[in-house]
Amino acid sequence: MIRPWFVFALLALACALLNGCYTPSSSGSVYTAGEARNEQTVRMAVVESVRQVSIEASRGEVGTIAGGAIGGIGGSTVGGGRGSAVGTIIGAVAGGAAGSAIERNVTQRKGLEITVRLENGELRAITQDADEEFRPGERVRLVSSRGVTRVTH
Repeated sequence: MIRPWFVFALLALACALLNGCYTPSSSGSVYTAGEARNEQTVRMAVVESVRQVSIEASRGEVGTIAGGAIGGIGGSTVGGGRGSAVGTIIGAVAGGAAGSAIERNVTQRKGLEITVRLENGELRAITQDADEEFRPGERVRLVSSRGVTRVTH
C-alpha cells in the first residue's frame, strides 16, 4: 500500500526537479522581456572561425538532493532495524550521485564559439546556442546591450 506522505514527497520532488531544470536561453534569436525595447549597439564583423562547444547551465543541488531523497526512501525499505538504516544511507548516497549526473546531462546543450574580426581589426569570441549556422568569411552583426552580445545575420 502506498502511503499518502510518500505520494506527497514524490510530487514535491517532481516540482523541485522541474523548477531546477529551467535554463535561460543563450540563443542569438531569443530575447528576454527585459531586453525587449531597449536600444542595443550594433557592430559589423566577419566570422573568422566557428567551433562547436557545450553550454552547461549553472547547476544547483536539485539533482543531488532529489536523487538522494528518492534513494533514501527506496533504501529505507530494505531490511529492518540497522539494515533499514544502512539501506537508507547507501540509497541516499547512490541516489545523490545518480541525480547529480542526470542533472548535468539534462542541462547541457550544444553551442557555438564564434570568433569574429571587427572592422577595426580586433578579434572577439562570442558563445551562444547552436541554433543558427555561421561560416568563416561571412559578414555578421554583433548586437550588444548590458554586457550581453549576440551574433546575428
